[in-house]
Amino acid sequence: MRTLVLGGDGYLGWPMALHLSARGFEVGVLDNYARREYDTELGTRSLVPIKSLEDRIERWRQVSGYSIDLFEGDLSKPEILRKAVAEFKPDSIVHFAEQRSAPFSMIDQKHAIYTQVNNVVGTLNVLFTIGQHDPSIHLVKLGTMGEYGTPNIDIEEGFIEINHKGRTDRLPFPKQPGSFYHLSKVHDSHNIEFTCRAWNLRATDLNQGIVYGQATPETMQHPDLVTRFDYDAVFGTVLNRFVVQAVAGMPLTVYGKGGQTRGMLNILDTMACVELALKNPPPAGEFRVFNQFTESFSINQMAQMVKDALGGDARIEHLEDPRVEKQEHYYNAAHTKLVDLGLRPHLLDAKVIQSLASFVKKHRDDIDPSVMLPNVNWRLRSEQPVSRRPPASAKAKVKAKPKARAARAR
Repeated sequence: MRTLVLGGDGYLGWPMALHLSARGFEVGVLDNYARREYDTELGTRSLVPIKSLEDRIERWRQVSGYSIDLFEGDLSKPEILRKAVAEFKPDSIVHFAEQRSAPFSMIDQKHAIYTQVNNVVGTLNVLFTIGQHDPSIHLVKLGTMGEYGTPNIDIEEGFIEINHKGRTDRLPFPKQPGSFYHLSKVHDSHNIEFTCRAWNLRATDLNQGIVYGQATPETMQHPDLVTRFDYDAVFGTVLNRFVVQAVAGMPLTVYGKGGQTRGMLNILDTMACVELALKNPPPAGEFRVFNQFTESFSINQMAQMVKDALGGDARIEHLEDPRVEKQEHYYNAAHTKLVDLGLRPHLLDAKVIQSLASFVKKHRDDIDPSVMLPNVNWRLRSEQPVSRRPPASAKAKVKAKPKARAARAR
């Protein structure tokens, strides 16, 4: 299978490209390096330094014998993707290429507009490119469990059967997104569902929970292959941040009461879920939704698990919640479809937390404590002092690397 990974320089996109390449997929990646620009803007950086995408691809070729085709450019410019698809001729597209931070989208008007234009327009360009070039291409799109919000009913996988005034229908599950970022994902889902109906496209929307972890079997093969590890208050995910705080001897900072419950998932399971979706595509015209998480915890539970696993003097500190969200709520979301396809979850336990802490300790001297406290308030509507400059405009060029064949049989 020929698979084009959009956002192949990112936290999940890079290990996803390696994961597929190692399993015999012909892989291409496309990125505009915007995620690196966000670090420059915010004055943050990955805990572990990452090489350029070109260097990482070359190292992968040396280590594995597999080649990955590189395309550079911005999805907001439709000619970029059209050229990449025409050259690479993918059977499937894995779409990670979006601004993925809720706090980033809530900094101010400029960042809210940037997030929605970048994400929604980029996805529309993906849909039009597939529709015009090859409607048989299977789109696997990374969504978020945050689309649903926290309703006081069970959350189904994408659709719900409604009985109303004597009539019944199967409708998209109601959405209550909690940020301009989450709203962009809702718009994506609606656009994808519509084009599957209108143009007979086929797509899988993966509503993913919060990912933790950093290492995969492929990224561990050489130091140049590592993926980024974010722990700051804007892009760092909650469990990763708690572990860094514990290693640094800082309080584990819980927002509000800590009863907020979220679906969680090991980075290894993200890799497996996308592979399962690719190997089991829907028929033409179908828009399907998988809830991509393996277990759920409250923020208090995760903080306590980190404290118990790492011992020492770790303490938990509650801060005023900068977000507008329910701090205690019902949460029961279905997540059986990927298990039915063969997913074997990697569950969170003390050993996983200790392994993550061991990795963080190797980079203890690079921890910046100043970036972990929340500095974006959902209630403010004016500019907040977290940015050093507006998001950089993306590169407009597209480039394909020579398609050297694998040095060994697949």
